[in-house]
Amino acid sequence: MPTYEYQCQTCGYAFEEFQSITAEPLTACPKDDCGGTVKRLISAGAGLLFKGSGFYITDYRSDGYKESAKADAANGSGGSAKEGGSNPGSSDSGGGTSEKSTSSSESGSSE
Repeated sequence: MPTYEYQCQTCGYAFEEFQSITAEPLTACPKDDCGGTVKRLISAGAGLLFKGSGFYITDYRSDGYKESAKADAANGSGGSAKEGGSNPGSSDSGGGTSEKSTSSSESGSSE
């Protein structure tokens, strides 16, 4: 249940009221000697504080996901072995760039 802020239009008295979201807004000033009309104020609300080391998407994984991850790890770490197979292609391109730099230096010396 939220806390609403109100202010009296007659005497200027400001106060907070803990009400249900479906409750009707207050209309009368709670001070005994005033009895004026009150207006609900727009407030910033409560701040949100995160304490601790943080929250991660993997903190609340389903049990089925955890079991399949364990099975993948037992079968040879699943996707990382496949990714390792694609990495030699990237090392070939690294070798290709060194050959290009060598050939460009050779072409520079021939000019």
